[in-house]
Amino acid sequence: MDDPLIVVTLLLVAAAATAAVAVRDPVRQALVLSVLGLCLAVLFTVLQAPDVGLSQLAVGSALTPLLLMLAVRRVGRRAKGTTGTTGTTGTGDGEREKAR
Repeated sequence: MDDPLIVVTLLLVAAAATAAVAVRDPVRQALVLSVLGLCLAVLFTVLQAPDVGLSQLAVGSALTPLLLMLAVRRVGRRAKGTTGTTGTTGTGDGEREKAR
């Protein structure tokens, strides 16, 4: 009775997992990872494991993509702030050079 529903959710999980691997942009990967977590939560619920589904919903669909987005934002900010080969941030360095 539930076999077609299980097959559909498995296909959704496979499609979302393939999309997560195929996407190259880290921000989009985090969003696709969130969709994958949602699909997995639905799969666990269909397989009559609602406690695992709720845990997956909280961790896999919300917390992990959020942490990835924050990490990408922080790394992007550092990459924009570096100057030259020294690896120092650009805050205040230009003003010191102007004062000399």
